[in-house]
Amino acid sequence: MKNSHLTLRLPADLARALARWARARGLPKSEVAREAVARYLAPPAVESPVRRVTARELAALWPALPRLNAAEASAFADDIDRMRAELPPARAEWE
Repeated sequence: MKNSHLTLRLPADLARALARWARARGLPKSEVAREAVARYLAPPAVESPVRRVTARELAALWPALPRLNAAEASAFADDIDRMRAELPPARAEWE
């Protein structure tokens, strides 16, 4: 298959970003541009559809779901409290 030649004009900031990206990875700019175009034009990956459970199905399944006994629920609550205590204090966005 014969390669095609393309001349591309880029804004200066985009050209600098392309050059930095290529230099950091030890690749020619043309290879980076080819890969970017190929990714842009590639058909979207087909993911397996996620099956959603309806409220009716969940209501039917609910009685069969495992439950925590009182000791397990208490231990779970203790774990949550301990993990919360280990979190760093929240900072305001303006700090």
